[in-house]
Amino acid sequence: MDSRSKNLLDIRPEIAQARLHDTMSRDERFQNKTLRPVIKFQNLLLIEVFRNYIDKHKGAFYDLSLEKRLEFIEKSIQKDIKFRNSLKGIIIGQFTVEEYQNYIQNSSALNKRMMNMVIERIKDQVQLLDNAVLV
Repeated sequence: MDSRSKNLLDIRPEIAQARLHDTMSRDERFQNKTLRPVIKFQNLLLIEVFRNYIDKHKGAFYDLSLEKRLEFIEKSIQKDIKFRNSLKGIIIGQFTVEEYQNYIQNSSALNKRMMNMVIERIKDQVQLLDNAVLV
């Protein structure tokens, strides 16, 4: 294993709930072995990137109800292709070469999983997006 791959794997958090089973699909295995740890590792950056996205959109997010904020998070990531690609880059950049080679075999389905996980993670931490809260 090259030093970049080793370093990337060494800094990732371990997620006890992300178990691997023989009966898992290849996509589910990739999700639990790679995506979950990378997204967790990149959590603070993802929150800050989303906060910047809010600010670039005139901060209208801050005037929304909780329900509308959750909707805003989901629609922003689903509909804004440039923003979604930026988020994907933040995650893919943490892959080892081997993980990237696995990823490109079914990138479309894995991208969907990845973005759904990012949406849920940001929604679960919506309180961190409040303009009065500093990370």
